[in-house]
Amino acid sequence: MVKLTPEILEQSAQFTNPVRDRELDLRGYKIPVIESMGATLDQFDTIDMSDNEIRKVDGFPLLKRLKTLFLNNNRIVRIAEHLEEALPNLETLILTNNSIHELGDLDILSTVTSLRVISLMRNPVTTKKHYRLYVIHKLPNVRLIDFQKVKLKLARDIGKKAKTFVAGAGLPTPKKTDAAGGAEAVPSGPAKQDIEAIKVAIANAQTLEEVERLNSLLQSGQIPGREQLKAAIAPGASVEEMET
Repeated sequence: MVKLTPEILEQSAQFTNPVRDRELDLRGYKIPVIESMGATLDQFDTIDMSDNEIRKVDGFPLLKRLKTLFLNNNRIVRIAEHLEEALPNLETLILTNNSIHELGDLDILSTVTSLRVISLMRNPVTTKKHYRLYVIHKLPNVRLIDFQKVKLKLARDIGKKAKTFVAGAGLPTPKKTDAAGGAEAVPSGPAKQDIEAIKVAIANAQTLEEVERLNSLLQSGQIPGREQLKAAIAPGASVEEMET
């Protein structure tokens, strides 16, 4: 393995690529850790770090110019928090053939609002149920996933379904008869603590499938009790855990 040093950065190939972006080629050095990138002086639109031994996407200083990052064929299992603070204009992130396993590992990218293209091909996470829908839900600004276009209508529909809404809204209000024989509306519906539990469950849903199950219950006029709520959320989670 080779330590990434300012000397390597200076000696590596630098060129204008076919899309006329200034590119730095760091392929194949067997670099284990991203470091010393401040030595690039933010002079590149594209950096290619494919075919190395990198395990975590982090270690970047502020690089305002960088738009495209290639990390194919590494050993990446994690992405650092607040990547957008170091790479505020990152549009394309290619992570083909790495070791990202869980859908939740992608949540960290939701703050990178500049991201438009992502590839996770040949990562274990792509075998997860609803993988593509999950990515669309968590990264609504992305327009190309694994080199396939995201249909804008699908993205809008998922966004609408995933929004938190007021539990019980639009449900019929029962009436009671007053002493004069007239009808008056009376408060009804779930207790305040049940409404809050439902809201928390929706906000903490980890997959589109969970959001849709909760949504279906509410739209049908059913306010799920605690046991129904447990069945509708992720396996193994408890209402008590979500309320804390």
